[in-house]
Amino acid sequence: MFTYQVILAIVLSYLLGSIPTSVWVGKWFFNLDIRTQGSGNAGATNTIRVFGIKAGLPVLLFDVFKAWLAVHLGTWFANPEYSANQEVIYRIILGGLAVLGHVYPVFAGFRGGKGVATLVGVIIALYPASFFVILICFSTLLASTRIVSVSSIISAFVFPFVAVFMFDERRMPLIILAIAVAVFVPYTHRENIKRLLNGTEKRFDFGKNRIKKQAGG
Repeated sequence: MFTYQVILAIVLSYLLGSIPTSVWVGKWFFNLDIRTQGSGNAGATNTIRVFGIKAGLPVLLFDVFKAWLAVHLGTWFANPEYSANQEVIYRIILGGLAVLGHVYPVFAGFRGGKGVATLVGVIIALYPASFFVILICFSTLLASTRIVSVSSIISAFVFPFVAVFMFDERRMPLIILAIAVAVFVPYTHRENIKRLLNGTEKRFDFGKNRIKKQAGG
Protein backbone atom coordinates (compact mmCIF):
# COMPACT_ATOMS: atom_id res chain seq x y z
CA MET A 1 0.00 0.00 0.00
CA PHE A 2 2.81 2.43 0.90
CA THR A 3 5.12 2.43 -2.10
CA TYR A 4 8.08 4.76 -2.27
CA GLN A 5 6.03 7.00 -4.61
CA VAL A 6 3.30 7.34 -1.99
CA ILE A 7 5.80 8.05 0.79
CA LEU A 8 7.50 10.66 -1.39
CA ALA A 9 4.16 12.33 -2.15
CA ILE A 10 3.30 12.40 1.57
CA VAL A 11 6.59 14.06 2.48
CA LEU A 12 6.43 16.53 -0.41
CA SER A 13 2.85 17.51 0.44
CA TYR A 14 3.78 18.49 3.98
CA LEU A 15 6.89 20.33 2.79
CA LEU A 16 4.88 22.20 0.15
CA GLY A 17 2.39 23.29 2.78
CA SER A 18 5.26 24.31 5.05
CA ILE A 19 6.50 26.96 2.63
CA PRO A 20 5.75 30.04 4.81
CA THR A 21 4.98 32.46 1.99
CA SER A 22 3.82 35.36 4.16
CA VAL A 23 6.71 34.98 6.60
CA TRP A 24 9.32 34.97 3.84
CA VAL A 25 7.73 37.88 1.97
CA GLY A 26 7.67 39.91 5.18
CA LYS A 27 11.29 39.16 6.04
CA TRP A 28 12.73 39.47 2.52
CA PHE A 29 10.95 42.62 1.41
CA PHE A 30 9.99 44.44 4.63
CA ASN A 31 12.51 43.18 7.20
CA LEU A 32 9.57 42.25 9.43
CA ASP A 33 8.03 39.04 10.70
CA ILE A 34 4.35 39.13 9.74
CA ARG A 35 3.63 37.16 12.92
CA THR A 36 4.56 40.24 14.96
CA GLN A 37 2.33 42.55 12.95
CA GLY A 38 -1.40 43.12 12.67
CA SER A 39 -3.36 40.13 13.88
CA GLY A 40 -0.16 38.09 14.24
CA ASN A 41 -1.44 35.53 11.75
CA ALA A 42 0.93 34.24 9.07
CA GLY A 43 -1.65 34.31 6.32
CA ALA A 44 -2.64 36.23 3.22
CA THR A 45 -5.29 38.38 4.93
CA ASN A 46 -2.86 39.72 7.51
CA THR A 47 -0.22 40.20 4.82
CA ILE A 48 -2.63 42.33 2.78
CA ARG A 49 -3.69 44.23 5.89
CA VAL A 50 -0.10 44.97 6.96
CA PHE A 51 1.95 45.10 3.76
CA GLY A 52 -0.71 45.84 1.15
CA ILE A 53 -2.33 44.07 -1.77
CA LYS A 54 0.84 43.94 -3.90
CA ALA A 55 2.52 41.81 -1.25
CA GLY A 56 -0.56 39.94 -0.08
CA LEU A 57 -2.02 38.81 -3.40
CA PRO A 58 1.04 36.73 -4.42
CA VAL A 59 1.00 35.21 -0.92
CA LEU A 60 -2.66 34.29 -1.32
CA LEU A 61 -2.19 32.79 -4.78
CA PHE A 62 0.84 30.74 -3.79
CA ASP A 63 -0.79 29.45 -0.60
CA VAL A 64 -3.74 28.26 -2.70
CA PHE A 65 -1.45 26.81 -5.36
CA LYS A 66 0.75 24.81 -2.99
CA ALA A 67 -2.24 22.87 -1.63
CA TRP A 68 -3.69 22.38 -5.12
CA LEU A 69 -0.32 21.00 -6.19
CA ALA A 70 -0.15 18.69 -3.16
CA VAL A 71 -3.50 17.12 -4.06
CA HIS A 72 -2.31 16.56 -7.63
CA LEU A 73 0.76 14.74 -6.38
CA GLY A 74 -1.73 11.92 -5.85
CA THR A 75 -2.05 11.67 -9.61
CA TRP A 76 1.61 12.05 -10.43
CA PHE A 77 2.75 9.68 -7.66
CA ALA A 78 -0.13 7.26 -7.98
CA ASN A 79 -0.32 3.71 -6.65
CA PRO A 80 -1.91 1.59 -9.40
CA GLU A 81 -3.18 -0.85 -6.76
CA TYR A 82 -5.49 1.74 -5.21
CA SER A 83 -9.20 1.49 -5.89
CA ALA A 84 -11.09 4.62 -6.99
CA ASN A 85 -12.19 5.22 -3.39
CA GLN A 86 -8.67 4.72 -2.04
CA GLU A 87 -7.35 7.14 -4.66
CA VAL A 88 -9.73 9.84 -3.43
CA ILE A 89 -8.69 9.22 0.19
CA TYR A 90 -5.04 9.37 -0.84
CA ARG A 91 -5.55 12.75 -2.51
CA ILE A 92 -7.47 14.04 0.52
CA ILE A 93 -4.61 13.00 2.80
CA LEU A 94 -2.09 14.83 0.62
CA GLY A 95 -4.20 17.97 0.67
CA GLY A 96 -4.65 17.65 4.41
CA LEU A 97 -0.89 17.39 4.88
CA ALA A 98 -0.42 20.60 2.91
CA VAL A 99 -2.89 22.35 5.21
CA LEU A 100 -1.11 20.86 8.24
CA GLY A 101 2.18 22.14 6.88
CA HIS A 102 0.74 25.62 6.45
CA VAL A 103 -0.56 25.69 10.02
CA TYR A 104 2.59 24.07 11.47
CA PRO A 105 5.38 24.88 8.97
CA VAL A 106 8.70 23.17 9.55
CA PHE A 107 10.44 26.09 7.78
CA ALA A 108 9.02 28.71 10.17
CA GLY A 109 9.25 27.24 13.65
CA PHE A 110 5.88 25.47 13.34
CA ARG A 111 4.06 28.83 13.66
CA GLY A 112 1.95 29.30 10.57
CA GLY A 113 -1.40 30.56 9.40
CA LYS A 114 -4.96 29.35 9.83
CA GLY A 115 -5.00 27.26 6.67
CA VAL A 116 -7.96 28.86 4.90
CA ALA A 117 -6.07 29.66 1.69
CA THR A 118 -4.57 26.18 1.56
CA LEU A 119 -8.03 24.70 2.14
CA VAL A 120 -9.18 26.69 -0.87
CA GLY A 121 -6.47 24.99 -2.90
CA VAL A 122 -7.70 21.57 -1.75
CA ILE A 123 -11.29 22.51 -2.58
CA ILE A 124 -10.34 23.72 -6.07
CA ALA A 125 -8.55 20.43 -6.71
CA LEU A 126 -11.28 18.14 -5.36
CA TYR A 127 -14.52 20.12 -5.78
CA PRO A 128 -13.90 22.45 -8.76
CA ALA A 129 -17.59 23.13 -9.45
CA SER A 130 -18.48 23.76 -5.81
CA PHE A 131 -15.55 26.14 -5.47
CA PHE A 132 -17.07 28.75 -7.77
CA VAL A 133 -20.29 28.84 -5.76
CA ILE A 134 -18.34 29.19 -2.52
CA LEU A 135 -16.21 31.92 -4.10
CA ILE A 136 -19.34 33.89 -4.99
CA CYS A 137 -20.66 33.35 -1.45
CA PHE A 138 -17.39 34.50 0.12
CA SER A 139 -17.03 37.51 -2.17
CA THR A 140 -20.61 38.64 -1.56
CA LEU A 141 -20.20 38.35 2.20
CA LEU A 142 -16.86 40.14 2.17
CA ALA A 143 -18.21 42.97 0.04
CA SER A 144 -21.18 43.44 2.35
CA THR A 145 -19.52 42.92 5.76
CA ARG A 146 -15.83 43.63 5.05
CA ILE A 147 -15.05 41.03 7.73
CA VAL A 148 -12.90 38.18 6.41
CA SER A 149 -13.54 35.88 9.37
CA VAL A 150 -17.32 36.10 8.96
CA SER A 151 -17.03 35.49 5.22
CA SER A 152 -14.73 32.50 5.75
CA ILE A 153 -16.79 30.88 8.52
CA ILE A 154 -20.13 31.21 6.74
CA SER A 155 -18.67 30.04 3.42
CA ALA A 156 -17.16 27.00 5.15
CA PHE A 157 -20.50 26.20 6.79
CA VAL A 158 -22.31 26.45 3.44
CA PHE A 159 -19.72 24.35 1.61
CA PRO A 160 -20.96 20.80 2.44
CA PHE A 161 -24.52 21.78 1.49
CA VAL A 162 -23.29 23.09 -1.86
CA ALA A 163 -21.21 19.98 -2.53
CA VAL A 164 -23.91 17.47 -1.56
CA PHE A 165 -27.19 19.13 -2.50
CA MET A 166 -26.20 21.38 -5.39
CA PHE A 167 -23.60 19.18 -7.07
CA ASP A 168 -24.79 15.79 -5.83
CA GLU A 169 -21.50 14.66 -4.34
CA ARG A 170 -21.93 11.03 -3.30
CA ARG A 171 -18.39 9.89 -2.61
CA MET A 172 -18.32 9.45 1.15
CA PRO A 173 -14.68 10.56 1.66
CA LEU A 174 -15.45 13.86 -0.05
CA ILE A 175 -18.68 14.32 1.90
CA ILE A 176 -16.77 13.76 5.15
CA LEU A 177 -14.07 16.20 4.04
CA ALA A 178 -16.65 18.88 3.22
CA ILE A 179 -18.14 18.50 6.70
CA ALA A 180 -14.64 18.59 8.21
CA VAL A 181 -13.98 21.90 6.42
CA ALA A 182 -17.18 23.32 7.94
CA VAL A 183 -15.82 22.39 11.40
CA PHE A 184 -12.14 23.20 10.85
CA VAL A 185 -12.54 26.79 9.67
CA PRO A 186 -14.61 27.99 12.67
CA TYR A 187 -12.21 26.13 14.97
CA THR A 188 -9.19 27.99 13.57
CA HIS A 189 -11.11 31.26 13.90
CA ARG A 190 -11.86 30.89 17.61
CA GLU A 191 -10.18 34.18 18.51
CA ASN A 192 -11.98 35.93 15.67
CA ILE A 193 -15.30 34.60 16.95
CA LYS A 194 -14.51 36.00 20.40
CA ARG A 195 -13.76 39.39 18.85
CA LEU A 196 -16.95 39.21 16.79
CA LEU A 197 -18.96 38.59 19.94
CA ASN A 198 -17.16 41.45 21.66
CA GLY A 199 -17.65 43.73 18.68
CA THR A 200 -13.89 44.24 18.26
CA GLU A 201 -13.21 42.28 15.07
CA LYS A 202 -11.58 44.54 12.50
CA ARG A 203 -13.12 45.16 9.12
CA PHE A 204 -10.95 44.41 6.13
CA ASP A 205 -9.31 47.41 4.51
CA PHE A 206 -9.02 46.80 0.79
CA GLY A 207 -6.78 49.78 0.75
CA LYS A 208 -3.32 50.39 1.29
CA ASN A 209 0.10 49.34 2.10
CA ARG A 210 0.75 50.60 5.61
CA ILE A 211 4.36 49.44 5.91
CA LYS A 212 6.77 50.45 3.22
CA LYS A 213 9.33 48.15 1.69
CA GLN A 214 12.63 48.44 3.53
CA ALA A 215 15.75 49.32 1.59
CA GLY A 216 18.05 46.37 1.34
CA GLY A 217 15.27 44.05 2.55
